[in-house]
Amino acid sequence: MKLFEYQAKELFKEIGIPVPASTIISGVQELDKAIAEIGLPCVLKAQVLQGGRGKAGLVRFVRTQEEALAEGQRILEVTGKKLLVEAAVPFEREMYISITVDPFSGSALVMACLEGGVDIEQIARTMPEKIIREKVDTSLGLMPFQADNVMYALGLSGTAAKEGNKILLKLYKLFIKYDAELVEINPLMILKDGTMVAADGKFNLDDNALFKHPQFTLTREHYKNDVEFEAAQDGIPYIQFEGDIGMMVAGAGLANVVFDLVHYYGGTVANYLEFGGPNYHKAQKCMKMMLDAKPKAILIATFGTIARADVMAQGIVDAVKELKPEIPIVAVIRGTGEELAQELLRSVGLNPLNDTEEAVKKAIELVGGASK
Repeated sequence: MKLFEYQAKELFKEIGIPVPASTIISGVQELDKAIAEIGLPCVLKAQVLQGGRGKAGLVRFVRTQEEALAEGQRILEVTGKKLLVEAAVPFEREMYISITVDPFSGSALVMACLEGGVDIEQIARTMPEKIIREKVDTSLGLMPFQADNVMYALGLSGTAAKEGNKILLKLYKLFIKYDAELVEINPLMILKDGTMVAADGKFNLDDNALFKHPQFTLTREHYKNDVEFEAAQDGIPYIQFEGDIGMMVAGAGLANVVFDLVHYYGGTVANYLEFGGPNYHKAQKCMKMMLDAKPKAILIATFGTIARADVMAQGIVDAVKELKPEIPIVAVIRGTGEELAQELLRSVGLNPLNDTEEAVKKAIELVGGASK
C-alpha cells in the first residue's frame, strides 16, 4: 500500500523528522483559508500516487493569492484529489535518501545521493556511482556508525552530517515500525545552517502487514478507477491498461508469458486479472470486472493443478450464462480435470483451445488483428 505524501509526512512528524508547515484541502473553496494559515510564497502539491508530479505540472510554486487560486483550481480539476498546501523552504542543496529491501540479500538497503530532486532516476541510470549504498542487517538494525558512513561518503560534514545522521536513524525506525517496503525523502532539503527539512516523502507499506496498522486503509483514492478498487476489496489482483484484450490468467508467471505473447504477436492488453490461487472460485465476479473495463475480447488462460481446471471452467460457464457477454471469449484451460473443463466450455458455445500461443493469436485476430 502506498501512502500519499501528506500521510508520509505525518509519520515523519510523529518521529521528529522536520517537514514544512502544511495543510491538506479537498476543494478550491478551502484554498484562501489554507494560504492564510501557511502564508506566501507556498507550494501546491497534488496528492496522487504517481512519480514525476513536478514534470506533469502537478506541483506548483506560487507567489501570489491570484496565482495560487488559478493553479490550485487547475490541479484539482486535473486530479480530482486532495491538494497539499505547503510552506516554501529556502534551501542550499537537495539530497535524496531512502530505505528499501535488497532483493538479493534480504537486508535493508539505505541509498543516498546529493543530487536529489526530480531527476534522481536519471542519475541512477547514468551516474550510479553518485548513489551511496549501505546494507543493514535487520536483526541488528541501522547502527549510528553506518549512518555516519553514509553522510561522510556523501561529503557532508559538521551540522549537515549530524542532522543527516539523525534523520536517517529515525527513517529506519519508521521503516521497521510500519513494515515498510520503501521509505523515501526526495528531496531532503539542506538549509543554509546545515539543518534539513523533508520536502517530499514516499512510504510504501507491505500489504501483508496492514492488519497490524489499522490506521491505514485502502480507499478509492488509491486507485485509478472503480474496477481496480472493487478488485482490491475482493482481494483480486487487477491492473488496467489501454489496449484491446482483457486477460483472465491464473498465476503471475503464466500472466507474464501471456502478456509478452500478446505484444510479441502485435496485440495490446486492455487489463489483467489474476484468476488463479484463491480467486479461481470467483469466475463470475472476475468476468464482470473484465466486462466493466470494456475490452474488445477476453482471453482466459489457466493451468490448473491445485486450482482445478474443471472448477474454473464451471465458474466461467456460470458467468457466461449470467452476464451474457457480447464480446468474444477465447479460452485455453489446461490442468487437472481439463477434459471435463472443455466439455463445460463447449456447452455455452465456447471453443476451448489447447495451445496458449494459438489462443493469443486467435484473440488478436478477433479484435482486428495486430496493431500497426
